[in-house]
Amino acid sequence: MRRLTWRVVTVAAVRDEAAAARTLVLDVPGWPGHLAGQHVDVRLTAEDGYTAQRSYSIASAPGSDRVELTVQLVDDGELSPYLVGSARPGDRFEIRGPVGGYFTWQPADPALVLLAAGGSGIVPLMSMIRARAAVRSQTPFRLVYSVREPGVAIYADELRRRVRDDRGLDVAYVYTRTAPEAWPHRPGRVSAARLGEAGWAAEFEPSCYVCGPTGFVEAVADLLVSAGHQAQRIKTERFGPSGG
Repeated sequence: MRRLTWRVVTVAAVRDEAAAARTLVLDVPGWPGHLAGQHVDVRLTAEDGYTAQRSYSIASAPGSDRVELTVQLVDDGELSPYLVGSARPGDRFEIRGPVGGYFTWQPADPALVLLAAGGSGIVPLMSMIRARAAVRSQTPFRLVYSVREPGVAIYADELRRRVRDDRGLDVAYVYTRTAPEAWPHRPGRVSAARLGEAGWAAEFEPSCYVCGPTGFVEAVADLLVSAGHQAQRIKTERFGPSGG
């Protein structure tokens, strides 16, 4: 088994993705490459020697020259206030990875793909969407993306462009608190009806990837199983309310 080591990375660029989410583009010397869906550990060290670390999903497609991390601000977090609000090109910190092999998608998989994201759970799923585009895969993808309101949807502009240019990608939003004007659905959590309408029927045996807060992941996974999807075809990745 390959031993993971800490690598010093340099911030090459930053870009805002939503009201409280930001992507950091990193130069990573000796990066071994990653699979779509994997994550890294990030470690920051203060001047007094205090260290803190958290895990963040990789947003970039495999094969990229640089590693991209998209971080959502957690107000009382240890790392995200710096990563979202203060990090600038030229700054340096450490990462370790890639980590994880279960929650991954590879282009050789011929199955249809259903992605379900809650909030910043979109990040590893975006890596899969970008990976699909990078290799010009014809595998149809459907994304169901649950967010509180339109302004907090991460990658909204990029997803809009990708749907416009790619007939094999469909994106459906579920707004839990405030929906856009004239939106055809009432705000609320992902329901069996909405998931069935925007996703794939169980008879097509899609590969399902569900990522987001624990409550969201458990609810969506239960809905999928109740709809007849095979449990072994449902892969989940969850995060708790604390951290960042």
